[in-house]
Amino acid sequence: MKKHLRTDWMEKLKKLKGPKNWKDVYHVIILPHYREGFKIVKESLDSLINSDYPKEKLIVVLSFEERSGIEYSQIAKKFQSQYKSRFFEFLTVEHPGNIEGEIAGKGSNVAYAGRVLKEKIIDRLKIPYENILISTFDIDTKIYPQYFSCLTWYYLTEKNPTRASYQPIPVYNNNIWTASFFARVVSTSNTFWQMIQQERSEKLTTYSSHAIPAKVFFEVGYPSNVVCDDSRIFWRAYLYYNGNYRVVPIYYLVSMDAVDAPGTIKTIFNQYKQQKRWAWGCAEIPYVFFGFLKNKKIPFLKKVFHLHTLIDGYWSWATAALLLFVMGWLPLFLGGNKFNFTILSFNLPILTSRIMTVSLIGMMVSAILSAMLLPPVPKTISPLKKISVFVQWLFLPVTLIIFGSLPALDAQIRLMLGKYMGFWVTEKVRK
Repeated sequence: MKKHLRTDWMEKLKKLKGPKNWKDVYHVIILPHYREGFKIVKESLDSLINSDYPKEKLIVVLSFEERSGIEYSQIAKKFQSQYKSRFFEFLTVEHPGNIEGEIAGKGSNVAYAGRVLKEKIIDRLKIPYENILISTFDIDTKIYPQYFSCLTWYYLTEKNPTRASYQPIPVYNNNIWTASFFARVVSTSNTFWQMIQQERSEKLTTYSSHAIPAKVFFEVGYPSNVVCDDSRIFWRAYLYYNGNYRVVPIYYLVSMDAVDAPGTIKTIFNQYKQQKRWAWGCAEIPYVFFGFLKNKKIPFLKKVFHLHTLIDGYWSWATAALLLFVMGWLPLFLGGNKFNFTILSFNLPILTSRIMTVSLIGMMVSAILSAMLLPPVPKTISPLKKISVFVQWLFLPVTLIIFGSLPALDAQIRLMLGKYMGFWVTEKVRK
């Protein structure tokens, strides 16, 4: 990742030889907007302007919700008047709030914005779909300066570029210094997980802010009636192209917000709700399972591999932290008198204690790596806050249970009982 940040991707593009010229590649950025403040949207748009990719090749779509109210409609129009001359095209779209069969949320917003984009800009200007990459970003996503140059290089050097999505590494640095310690641990842990998945790309699916070839976006159709649209678009494309689809890992960064809200209690509730919404991705298991039953062209072993990865991932999410928590003392309660008089019973707490002590090494490594990912320290931050960046990892076991296992179990039990979730929008606050 550090190497990618140091690389001059624009220079690499200029030296790239092939059938396609990088100057022909357009980037569409769809930003779904729902009651986020002016400052948040402005910072995201400014990060696009500050990128090194030619602005005459960037098309920005700010898609706001009708149900937000007239205030946010006016904010969207204000952005259009301020930024329309800064990009090749700047389109504002009002997503109706009463479309039948839709679940209100990011997916339905992006899908509708894509249809308007296709009609009003792409088809009108007759831009070839193969020359367009569509980035679906959360509204708080701020790109690092060479993101589009790096993305374009990967797209042009990929063997089958229109049969792949492109996934950067998400970090949560926008407000990391003002966020609560548990929100920092959760967000950094999520970044580590994504970095691990990048190293085993055969298991990688799209997550949050990512890029899709326009050909795939319009041919497959972006999902408009699901909560977890980020992963669903991958599985939809995977089934549509009979398994001939993958995610290309990009070791470059995009930055978003860690969960933050006015007051610690509300931040705790918001963090839990966000994790529960992410854990609702377990709904992909039945979708993929029945999709595999219907599709006879995908090899059987591939089906087994992906289903095992999905089931194991969500099962581990809900149970691993709890199992680690109880493994030392639970056998003593369940073993009965005969077990409690054995040598194993006597040594079990000691063995567990030693395992936990060794695991502190992992926490130390996490603390060091997380510090390497942090942005420069603002002058307003106290020395105590800097120390807390390391101390926060001592609370990892508790954090993994409260903001890991419990919301995952919550989501899975809801799915099992048919108590289906809608899309919950994480509140965005900048202090």
